[in-house]
Amino acid sequence: EQAGKKITLLHRVTGERKVWIGMAQANARLSAARRSAERVNQSQRLASLANTLDLPALKRIECFDISHTMGEATIASCVVYEGDDLKKSDYRRYNITGITPGDDYAAMRAALTKRFHKSVEENGVLPDLLLIDGGKGQISSAVEAMAELGLGEVLLLGVAKGEARKPGLETLIFADGRELKLAKDHPGFHLIQQVRDEAHRFAITGHRAKRGKARVQSTLEDIAGIGPKRRKQLLEHFGGLQGVRDAGVDALATVNGISRELAQTIYNALH
Repeated sequence: EQAGKKITLLHRVTGERKVWIGMAQANARLSAARRSAERVNQSQRLASLANTLDLPALKRIECFDISHTMGEATIASCVVYEGDDLKKSDYRRYNITGITPGDDYAAMRAALTKRFHKSVEENGVLPDLLLIDGGKGQISSAVEAMAELGLGEVLLLGVAKGEARKPGLETLIFADGRELKLAKDHPGFHLIQQVRDEAHRFAITGHRAKRGKARVQSTLEDIAGIGPKRRKQLLEHFGGLQGVRDAGVDALATVNGISRELAQTIYNALH
């Protein structure tokens, strides 16, 4: 205001600071270029897969996988690929109960029913391609489940593990039993592998968490005198099952509701 005109301030960065700023700007440009290239790469993969499957549009892919240990703590995962990227906000896990332990086919039917029955009732979003991690048995179960839901028009594709379960040797199986083998370097095949691997990762992490929780509950609740309330008190007091295991009788007896006699019983059961 005092000068009565617009003043431009010039600040020349020199020395070491100038070098660091230059490096930061260069890194930012490289990062932006990598993100742009990755988006182009993903778009090419999607277009390649759509062309291979003769789909006019391929905007949304969903993939299901089942994970358990000898039938224990069965979890189904659903991961979503949309808009040239994995859409983690749409990921879902489903606890599967009420089936014969280890029956992967029944687990798949249950998972698909849980996922899509609301879509039928509420006219919700459906995938352009539904990937099933598994072979002919799993794809047959998926076909049955989708038909019962009135969603037989959704394109199903099984991803069967190859010889010795080596990556790159997978066989793709259509709902009618036809098989398709894509080259290891096929862009669309790379996209299928990416989505399938993510479904597997998401399923197994959920399964391990559920199994661990179930084993903690069963370990403590199998002890006479320990019900859900006392189990919760012990876990909260000691920060988890390992903390309970590490505690001596005197420490256990400090927990509200745990007598010294019960503390001794707990200690004996865990050691």
